[in-house]
Amino acid sequence: MNITQPQNYVSLLLLLLMLVFPVVAGSPFVYHIFILVFSYAALASAWNVVGGFAGQLSLGHAVYYGVGSYTATLLMINFGISPWIGMVAGALLASVISVFVSWPCFRLRGPFFALASIAVLEVVRLLVINQHGLTGGSAGLAVPLQQGVEWMVFRERWPYLVISFGLLSAALFVSWKIKNSRLGYYLIAVREREDAALAVGVNAVRVKLAAVIISAFLTSTVGSFHAMYFTFIEPGAVFSLELSIQIAMFALIGGLGTISGPVIGTVLVLPLAELARGWLGDFADGFHGFVYGVVLVIVVLTIPRGLVGQFGARVGALINRLPGYKEPETVQPSTSTLTHVQSETLGQPILVAEHLHKYFGGVHATNDVSLTLKEGEIIGVIGPNGAGKTTVFNQLSGFLKPTSGSVRIRTSYGEWVTPKSPAEFAKAGIGRTFQIVQPFADLSVRENIMIGAFMNTDDHVEARAIAAEVAQLTDLTDQLDKVARDLTVGGMKRLEMARALATRPRILLLDEVLAGLNPSDITKAIEIIRRIRDTGVSILMIEHIMQATMSLSDHVAVINSGSLLIEGEPEKVVKDPQVIEAYLGKEYSHA
Repeated sequence: MNITQPQNYVSLLLLLLMLVFPVVAGSPFVYHIFILVFSYAALASAWNVVGGFAGQLSLGHAVYYGVGSYTATLLMINFGISPWIGMVAGALLASVISVFVSWPCFRLRGPFFALASIAVLEVVRLLVINQHGLTGGSAGLAVPLQQGVEWMVFRERWPYLVISFGLLSAALFVSWKIKNSRLGYYLIAVREREDAALAVGVNAVRVKLAAVIISAFLTSTVGSFHAMYFTFIEPGAVFSLELSIQIAMFALIGGLGTISGPVIGTVLVLPLAELARGWLGDFADGFHGFVYGVVLVIVVLTIPRGLVGQFGARVGALINRLPGYKEPETVQPSTSTLTHVQSETLGQPILVAEHLHKYFGGVHATNDVSLTLKEGEIIGVIGPNGAGKTTVFNQLSGFLKPTSGSVRIRTSYGEWVTPKSPAEFAKAGIGRTFQIVQPFADLSVRENIMIGAFMNTDDHVEARAIAAEVAQLTDLTDQLDKVARDLTVGGMKRLEMARALATRPRILLLDEVLAGLNPSDITKAIEIIRRIRDTGVSILMIEHIMQATMSLSDHVAVINSGSLLIEGEPEKVVKDPQVIEAYLGKEYSHA
């Protein structure tokens, strides 16, 4: 982190002011409010790693909070172990539990994942209630009041303030590190377009598990701290659905997937609710929930991207006018990123599909299709709509597993491999685009391409250099800083090619990259495809624009009704009666 950059030193200054304010105020109630703000902001930041960066709506996150609370308390009561040690033990236990909870739940998506997380929380709560001898059951446990740093129990409030501030600082630092690392880019890619992430070698399950482990660890530490601060725990409070929703709401209000958003959401909402509860007393029992609900409804209806998502760029631009701001350095394109072909292997098979069959129930979608792509070659795959081309294409890239048959790839070391998943296909040297473009819409063009580059490097500077080189090849240099959603259709198609090329593929599979383009974009795309082949990348393309396919392809394969109808040189294939009949009907086959 460059401390001289305005956004960085302003953020640190605001954090320090939050720490100083309760000390200056000197009120026990103000201390209490800021202890809650710091600890709940840490919880929201921890949840944001899963819910914001990875896009997994976990509403059972209080499981890890409760594990931290009970572990530290039980170790202290039964073995006299300091809660500092108990905090670490609880965090490690929560991390292990998070793997067992999340691994099966990641098979679910959308609301089903959220419902599963709630179910897990309820099951754990009931288990704790029924273990009377160990956990005290529904009556809960009181923390032994042994005062001192060793026991994390103090007469004064300021040590709790310092500890909670430390937990928030740790959560923010971890969030910042993730946001600016390969893991952060991968998490955003999985959140935005999981299929597109798989196509550039991202192991979606692995990166989501990493996010959950980190989040559970941080959440558990706050749970241990709260147990010592409140000096009492019981299942209904620590394994609470309300708590899970509350910390998720703070992140949502501030801005999901941002570093400062969870803190801003907490600072905005929590003091209002606590002040209302303090002023109104028992008369307004539950009023804090009303405050949360009102603020959440207003934010969702007016600024669904959260405060930072809506206003962060404008505020950041204003802050950058302060002294010390420096423009990001221009990264020069790297060299030799895309050159793979060797003269001694030119013309040798590099991708071999043998006897592919694919059934969907009783539908025989792919019927004994065999294809061979040679190094340095362009193969065009054509056929009428519904012929089964995309089904074959998805088997060649690992997105569909053949019912029978095999797809083999020759690696740069000369070994033949049969990958098992889309990410393995990508790492074996296959890049692909999608028939319906799948950009990471909230990221810039540069960041989209960098996600592909991260498959072979974890160095941020090198990834930017690769992005600059690939952008040159695909005519995207002047749009590197543009948000992907703002590109034209032609720009998005080129972006998909660029993202795939950044993985340094030896084979590029293009799925109708010319579809929907205007004539000038088609001409530009054809030039780019030729440039890509000249770098040594072998290409297999599905395309409906016959003129482009015939001019680009060294070899053409025709698929009809799931079967390979004919293959050969373009001039020969286009005049074949079977091909004419497949496209135009039987009455034209003798025309």
